[in-house]
Amino acid sequence: MGTQDEKREKDNFIMLPTVDFCFKELMQNPKVRKGFIAAILGKTPKEVRRTTLVPTALRKESEDDKLGILDVLIELEDETKMNMEMQVSYFDCWTNRVLFYLGKIYTGQIKEGEDYDKLRKCIHVSILEFVHFPQDKKCCRKIVFCDAETGEQLALKRIIERQLENGKTEKETADLLGMDIQEVRELAGK
Repeated sequence: MGTQDEKREKDNFIMLPTVDFCFKELMQNPKVRKGFIAAILGKTPKEVRRTTLVPTALRKESEDDKLGILDVLIELEDETKMNMEMQVSYFDCWTNRVLFYLGKIYTGQIKEGEDYDKLRKCIHVSILEFVHFPQDKKCCRKIVFCDAETGEQLALKRIIERQLENGKTEKETADLLGMDIQEVRELAGK
């Protein structure tokens, strides 16, 4: 049996999925990508029908705009955009970076003269190798935009309304969003 240093050296021979390059390459494989997204969304891989890789450079409006280059950006069947970021070393302004990325992805969906109803849901997944919320031991969080007073999830409510307006049933909408029917009814005001 070797020393601890020899074991660590052998372990480091294999590229870990926390290395940006390795993570990005894993997401190139449609089966791996579909399985990973299914796990994140709490679905089976069969329920995740389409995952399309999208270019990761965020559009700059002017030369002095901040450049954003994402690790992995995926479009799902319902046109939801999902950004996945792997971050190993501590990043002091991680929340600001996430909001910057999400804002650029969201606003980059429409151009001058287009209707706002073309905007689709955006999901950000942070895979961190540092503790971002030191006050508890949770390893997974769902953070949404909501009314601070009522807790009403504004974007989710609009997505549900749009699905129902487009002829989807409450069950189809619930399945699509990984929710139960009662949650869909409450957010739709039924």
